[in-house]
Amino acid sequence: MENGSMNVIIYVQIAIIILLVVSMWKIFSKAGRPGWTSLIPIYNLYVLLKIAGKPGWWLLLLLVPLINIVFVIIMVAGIAQNFDKGGGFAAGLIFLPFIFYPLLAFGEAEYVG
Repeated sequence: MENGSMNVIIYVQIAIIILLVVSMWKIFSKAGRPGWTSLIPIYNLYVLLKIAGKPGWWLLLLLVPLINIVFVIIMVAGIAQNFDKGGGFAAGLIFLPFIFYPLLAFGEAEYVG
């Protein structure tokens, strides 16, 4: 690849990361949690579990390889449900997070959990 095209790819990746960080901050705020907690590794998973309406001890299960895949899917489904969204939206959060997390953050969805 050319050096110029590599720069474009890097800039796009950085833009997507910034978009997701801002989106998570907004989602945490919508759920009544401090937005800055979305920036702290591990603790942000604990807060996401609380936003999803799941018990905090599930954090231990999120640290176990392979088992964590199942529990992340359940957690994301809980997040979608607590923002009054359905299973299709939860699938979008899983497979197209760079589209659906900003939709959740900046759309009209409200936290009902």
